Amino acid sequence: MTEYKSYPKFITEDDSFIELALKEASIPTLIMSLIHMTGDTDLLAKLPKPKPPIMGETQGFMEEIEKEKVRKFALGVIRDYRDSKKNLPSMLDKQTLLSMMEFLVSSRIPKEYVTLMFEEMDLEGKDPRRVTFSKSTLERMPKDYTVLVIGAGMSGILAGMRLKQAGINFRIIEKNNDIGGTWYENSYPGSRVDIANHFFCYSFFPNFNWSEHFAQQPEILDYFKKFVEKFNLKNSISFNSVVTEASYDEEAKIWKLVIKQSGRTKILKGNILISAVGQLNRPKIPKFSGKEKFSGKEFHSSRWDHNYKLDGKRIGVIGTGASSFQLVPEIAKQAKELKVFQRSAPWMYPNNNYHEKVSSYKKWLLKHIPYYARWYRFLLFWPGSDGLMPSLTVDPDWPFKDRSVNSLNEEQRKTFTENIKRRVGEDDELLKKVIPSYPPFVKRILQDNGNWLETLKRINVKLITDNIKEILKEGIKTEDGVVHELDAIIYATGFHGSEFLSSLDVKGRERVSLREIWGDDPEAYLGITIPNFPNLFCLYGPATNLSHAGTIIFNSECQIKYIMECIKFLIDSDLNEMECKEDVSRQYNKKLQQALSKKVFTHESTGSWYKNSQGKVVTTSPWLLKDYWKWTSAVNPEDFWFS
Repeated sequence: MTEYKSYPKFITEDDSFIELALKEASIPTLIMSLIHMTGDTDLLAKLPKPKPPIMGETQGFMEEIEKEKVRKFALGVIRDYRDSKKNLPSMLDKQTLLSMMEFLVSSRIPKEYVTLMFEEMDLEGKDPRRVTFSKSTLERMPKDYTVLVIGAGMSGILAGMRLKQAGINFRIIEKNNDIGGTWYENSYPGSRVDIANHFFCYSFFPNFNWSEHFAQQPEILDYFKKFVEKFNLKNSISFNSVVTEASYDEEAKIWKLVIKQSGRTKILKGNILISAVGQLNRPKIPKFSGKEKFSGKEFHSSRWDHNYKLDGKRIGVIGTGASSFQLVPEIAKQAKELKVFQRSAPWMYPNNNYHEKVSSYKKWLLKHIPYYARWYRFLLFWPGSDGLMPSLTVDPDWPFKDRSVNSLNEEQRKTFTENIKRRVGEDDELLKKVIPSYPPFVKRILQDNGNWLETLKRINVKLITDNIKEILKEGIKTEDGVVHELDAIIYATGFHGSEFLSSLDVKGRERVSLREIWGDDPEAYLGITIPNFPNLFCLYGPATNLSHAGTIIFNSECQIKYIMECIKFLIDSDLNEMECKEDVSRQYNKKLQQALSKKVFTHESTGSWYKNSQGKVVTTSPWLLKDYWKWTSAVNPEDFWFS
C-alpha cells in the first residue's frame, strides 16, 4: 500500500499468468488501460462497447465473445509493454479522457461533473485535494499556531495528515487507546464495510491488496493504521484522552479543551478546533421495561464482549439494521438458539460480491496494469453516486406513495422484492416477515448476497416480529404474551446519530452551550461551521451523511479541503478568527430542509437513524455530490465574520 503514483510496477509475469489474470479482469476497465498503453484512441470504436452499468456491476453486461476479443487483444498489448519496458505514451488530453469516461459507463457525463471526475480519478497522481501552504503563508503564521482535532477515526487522521502536509502544528485527542473510531469500536463478528473497498479508501491512498470486495473490520482498521504509519501521525495523537469540555476564549481568541487522561485533568489550547467525533459512536439502547431484571449477559453490538462464549447459548438479538445483518449470520453458527427481534424489515440490494474474496489475479491487475485501478474506482463510483439520486426523489403525482416514491423507486422495489422471494423460496411465513412495507431507501439499504435470508431459514434461528413488551429475569416477553428464555441479549439497536457532539460540552461566544442550542436538532453551514462558534469546524457534521451510494470518505476529503482553505485564508489575511454568519447558516439550512422534504428518507412510513426525536431528518444529506463538492472547493469570505 502506497500513495498513488501514475506508473505501476513493471510486469515480469509470463503469458500464461497474464492470460489467467485477464479472465478475471473487468473488461470495460481493461479497455481504458489498453488505450493508455497504446495511445490509440481509435480503440473506442474498434473494441466492443459496454452497456450502462448498475451499482457493483463491472463487466458492462458484455457477452463472453466480446470479452474474449478484448482479452486476446490485451494479451498482445501487455506482452509488448512487458518485453519492451518502454514508458507509457504521454497522458491523454482531457477531451479524450472524457470520451473514455463516457465509453466506460455508456452514458454522457454532464458538463458539471467533468472537473469533479478528473479530480476524483487523479490519473496523474497529483493529489488535487491537497491544500499547499506557501512559504510566505508559513512565515506569516505565528510560531505557536496550533490546531486541535478531537477524534482519531477516519476523518480525524485525514485532518492530521493534511495539517502535517501543510506544516501546521496540530494535536489529535482520542478517547480510545488506538486509532480507527467506529472501525476500532465495532469489532462484532461479521463487521464489515458495505461500500466496495476499492472505493472505500482515500482517493490518494489506495489499497490494492484488499482480501475481500467488502472487507471485514480487522482489515479496514489495518488500512487506517497503515495510513497513520505512512504519514507518521501516531506521535501527534493523545490516546486514552477524553475531552469533557471545549470552550472558546473570546479575549484570547483560542479554544481551550478540558481533557481527562489517566485520572488526571489537563488543559490544551489551540487556535482552531476541528471536531472529528463522528456520528456512530454512542450506543443507543431502548428503554425497555424491566431491562434491569435480566439475569443473563447483555451488551451492545459496538461494545462486543469477546470473552463471552456463544457456543450452546440461547441468544436474542434486538434489531435488524446494518450491524444485525452482519453479525446474525456469524453467531447463528455457534448459538444453540438464536432469536432475532425485528421492528421493521430491511431492504436489501442484491450484490453477489458482498462476501466474495478478491483473487490474486485481480490484485495483480490493480497493481500492474497501467491506470486500471483508477478506472476501476471510477466504474464503482459513477453508477452508485449521483446516478442513484433520481430514484430517491419524491414524485408528488406518484399514486403509490405507500410503497414507493416514483417510477424508478418502484422498479427498484420490484427488483429487490423478487430477489427476496427467490432467496426465501416456499416459506410463506418468513416471506411475509422479510418484505418491507415502506419504499426502498427510506432507511439504510443493505448489501445482500443471500447470507441473511439463508440464516433466517436455519433450524436454530427464528425471526420474531411481535413487539417487545418487557424484559424479564429469564428473557424477553413479546406483545403476544410469549416469553423467550435467553442466556444473552445483544442490542443491535444503532446509535444516537442525531445528537452531535453531545459527549462533550462545547461553549462558544458568551459561554453559549452548543449542547443546549442543538439538542437533537443540529444545524451547521455545509455541516461544517456554526454561528457563535468561531474557528470551530466539523467533519461528518449535521446532514452530511450520504443518502445514496457514495462513500463518506469522499465527503470527508471535501470537508477537510474546505477547512484547510479556511485556515489558509485566516493566516494569509492576518486574521485571528472567522465565524459563520447567522443569516448564511439559516438560509443554507432552510434550503437543506426544502431539499430533504423532496427525498424518500422523509417518508413517514417508518423511523430511521436519519431522523431526530421529532421525525426531522438531521443526519443525512440530500445534495448531489457535484454540488457539495463545488460548495466546499473554495471559501467564500462573504459567508463569515472576521477579526
